[in-house]
Amino acid sequence: MLEALAGTGLAAAAGLNAYIPLLALGLLSRFTDLVALPAGWTWLENEWVLGVVGVLLAIEVVADKVPAVDHLNDIVQTVVRPASGGIVFGSGTSAQTAAISDPGEFFASGSWVPVAMGIGVALLVHLAKAATRAVANAALAGIGAPVLSTAEDVTSVVLVIFAILLPALVLVALATLVVVAVLLIRQGRRRAALRRSSATAVVQS
Repeated sequence: MLEALAGTGLAAAAGLNAYIPLLALGLLSRFTDLVALPAGWTWLENEWVLGVVGVLLAIEVVADKVPAVDHLNDIVQTVVRPASGGIVFGSGTSAQTAAISDPGEFFASGSWVPVAMGIGVALLVHLAKAATRAVANAALAGIGAPVLSTAEDVTSVVLVIFAILLPALVLVALATLVVVAVLLIRQGRRRAALRRSSATAVVQS
């Protein structure tokens, strides 16, 4: 149960930022005893992989805070974030994926299940994030992008911390995330409607 919660938390974090959970797992496995990656996932702690992920994270952090660019980034990340979610869910739940070199064994052993679950969780979170951002950008003319992006990055870090140290809190964090997303979408739609009404009134006058 705790392993599933940990995997869910990591995948949800990937849905917000693909690189934060990847980098966290790799660094924690390489330099601490908090994470022990199974044999099929030890490549995550390779110094070259960590370096590339670190660079991609820096690019993501900047791109996601620029209005208009953040929308293009979300389109690209529709593939990247679910892929990252599959990786961190699989590795975080100690899925033995060395069998991936033998597709028949990989599918027969059920090792693909946590990976598929991670892809699904990350995709759902990513789609919710993109929808929330689109509504907020329309309501605030894009000026809210840096604030929302920063909040998403912080939330991703918090989810990783919960997943690794306090998996039981992952459900609480996800429930809070859903409530906040719904409130932001509703508020954004109200603001957008008010802006349209104001613009119509100005034109008519």
